[in-house]
Amino acid sequence: MILRELNDPRLVGLPSITHVKVSPDLSQADVYVTVMGTPGQQSAALNALKHSAGMMRSLLTKALSLRSVPMLKFHIDEQQKREIAVLDLLRKVAQENEELDRQRGSAGGVSDAEPETAAGGAAGGDVESATDDGTDRS
Repeated sequence: MILRELNDPRLVGLPSITHVKVSPDLSQADVYVTVMGTPGQQSAALNALKHSAGMMRSLLTKALSLRSVPMLKFHIDEQQKREIAVLDLLRKVAQENEELDRQRGSAGGVSDAEPETAAGGAAGGDVESATDDGTDRS
Protein backbone atom coordinates (compact mmCIF):
# COMPACT_ATOMS: atom_id res chain seq x y z
CA MET A 1 0.00 0.00 0.00
CA ILE A 2 2.81 2.39 0.87
CA LEU A 3 4.55 1.88 -2.47
CA ARG A 4 1.42 1.80 -4.62
CA GLU A 5 -0.88 4.37 -3.04
CA LEU A 6 1.48 7.06 -1.72
CA ASN A 7 2.99 9.36 -4.30
CA ASP A 8 5.06 11.40 -1.89
CA PRO A 9 8.49 12.47 -3.19
CA ARG A 10 9.87 12.19 0.35
CA LEU A 11 9.52 8.40 0.17
CA VAL A 12 12.77 7.82 -1.71
CA GLY A 13 14.37 5.18 0.51
CA LEU A 14 11.99 2.23 -0.01
CA PRO A 15 10.28 2.05 3.41
CA SER A 16 9.74 -1.43 4.81
CA ILE A 17 7.40 -2.28 7.67
CA THR A 18 9.33 -4.41 10.16
CA HIS A 19 6.62 -4.97 12.76
CA VAL A 20 3.36 -3.58 14.09
CA LYS A 21 2.18 -3.40 17.71
CA VAL A 22 -1.57 -3.08 18.13
CA SER A 23 -3.09 -1.97 21.42
CA PRO A 24 -5.35 -4.48 23.19
CA ASP A 25 -8.48 -2.43 22.43
CA LEU A 26 -7.44 -2.15 18.74
CA SER A 27 -7.60 1.63 18.85
CA GLN A 28 -3.96 2.29 18.10
CA ALA A 29 -1.24 0.63 16.01
CA ASP A 30 2.44 1.45 16.28
CA VAL A 31 3.99 0.75 12.88
CA TYR A 32 7.76 0.32 12.88
CA VAL A 33 9.54 0.95 9.60
CA THR A 34 13.04 0.93 8.22
CA VAL A 35 14.04 3.22 5.39
CA MET A 36 17.17 2.81 3.33
CA GLY A 37 19.09 6.02 2.91
CA THR A 38 20.71 8.79 4.88
CA PRO A 39 19.33 9.89 8.25
CA GLY A 40 17.83 12.94 6.51
CA GLN A 41 16.02 10.73 4.00
CA GLN A 42 14.83 8.50 6.81
CA SER A 43 13.33 11.37 8.77
CA ALA A 44 11.74 12.80 5.61
CA ALA A 45 10.18 9.42 4.84
CA LEU A 46 8.93 9.11 8.42
CA ASN A 47 7.34 12.56 8.20
CA ALA A 48 5.68 11.59 4.91
CA LEU A 49 4.29 8.42 6.49
CA LYS A 50 3.03 10.35 9.52
CA HIS A 51 1.42 12.92 7.23
CA SER A 52 -0.38 10.25 5.21
CA ALA A 53 -1.48 8.11 8.19
CA GLY A 54 -5.11 9.30 7.91
CA MET A 55 -5.32 8.44 4.23
CA MET A 56 -3.76 5.02 4.80
CA ARG A 57 -6.21 4.39 7.63
CA SER A 58 -9.18 5.09 5.35
CA LEU A 59 -7.66 2.86 2.62
CA LEU A 60 -7.19 0.09 5.18
CA THR A 61 -10.80 0.46 6.32
CA LYS A 62 -12.03 -0.06 2.75
CA ALA A 63 -9.58 -2.85 1.93
CA LEU A 64 -10.14 -4.85 5.12
CA SER A 65 -13.90 -4.30 5.46
CA LEU A 66 -13.53 -3.43 9.11
CA ARG A 67 -15.80 -1.22 11.13
CA SER A 68 -12.88 0.41 12.88
CA VAL A 69 -9.20 0.52 11.94
CA PRO A 70 -6.63 1.57 14.55
CA MET A 71 -4.99 4.98 14.47
CA LEU A 72 -1.59 4.54 12.81
CA LYS A 73 1.57 5.87 14.44
CA PHE A 74 4.79 5.45 12.49
CA HIS A 75 8.21 5.02 14.08
CA ILE A 76 11.70 4.32 12.76
CA ASP A 77 12.67 0.83 13.91
CA GLU A 78 15.68 1.41 16.15
CA GLN A 79 15.85 -2.29 17.02
CA GLN A 80 16.74 -3.06 13.42
CA LYS A 81 19.59 -0.53 13.57
CA ARG A 82 20.91 -2.13 16.77
CA GLU A 83 20.75 -5.60 15.24
CA ILE A 84 22.71 -4.42 12.21
CA ALA A 85 25.30 -2.80 14.48
CA VAL A 86 25.70 -6.02 16.50
CA LEU A 87 26.05 -8.08 13.32
CA ASP A 88 28.70 -5.67 12.04
CA LEU A 89 30.60 -6.00 15.33
CA LEU A 90 30.39 -9.80 15.17
CA ARG A 91 31.64 -9.75 11.58
CA LYS A 92 34.54 -7.50 12.61
CA VAL A 93 35.45 -9.79 15.51
CA ALA A 94 35.39 -12.82 13.20
CA GLN A 95 37.71 -11.07 10.74
CA GLU A 96 40.10 -10.08 13.55
CA ASN A 97 40.11 -13.66 14.84
CA GLU A 98 40.93 -14.99 11.38
CA GLU A 99 43.78 -12.51 11.09
CA LEU A 100 45.12 -13.53 14.51
CA ASP A 101 44.89 -17.20 13.53
CA ARG A 102 46.83 -16.47 10.34
CA GLN A 103 49.48 -14.56 12.29
CA ARG A 104 49.80 -17.35 14.86
CA GLY A 105 50.10 -19.92 12.09
CA SER A 106 52.89 -18.05 10.34
CA ALA A 107 54.68 -17.07 13.56
CA GLY A 108 54.60 -20.62 14.91
CA GLY A 109 56.88 -21.89 12.17
CA VAL A 110 54.65 -24.81 11.33
CA SER A 111 55.72 -26.29 8.03
CA ASP A 112 53.65 -28.49 5.76
CA ALA A 113 56.56 -30.87 5.15
CA GLU A 114 56.78 -32.22 8.72
CA PRO A 115 53.35 -32.14 10.38
CA GLU A 116 54.33 -34.83 12.92
CA THR A 117 57.05 -32.68 14.46
CA ALA A 118 54.72 -29.74 14.78
CA ALA A 119 52.13 -31.96 16.50
CA GLY A 120 54.68 -33.16 19.04
CA GLY A 121 55.47 -36.57 17.51
CA ALA A 122 58.76 -37.77 16.10
CA ALA A 123 59.29 -37.43 12.37
CA GLY A 124 59.65 -40.88 10.90
CA GLY A 125 59.97 -42.51 14.36
CA ASP A 126 57.65 -44.65 16.44
CA VAL A 127 55.00 -42.95 18.54
CA GLU A 128 54.21 -44.58 21.85
CA SER A 129 50.59 -45.57 22.33
CA ALA A 130 49.43 -43.42 25.21
CA THR A 131 45.98 -42.00 25.88
CA ASP A 132 45.27 -38.33 26.43
CA ASP A 133 45.36 -38.72 30.20
CA GLY A 134 48.92 -40.09 30.09
CA THR A 135 48.15 -43.76 30.79
CA ASP A 136 49.85 -46.40 28.64
CA ARG A 137 47.62 -48.52 26.39
CA SER A 138 50.24 -51.18 25.55
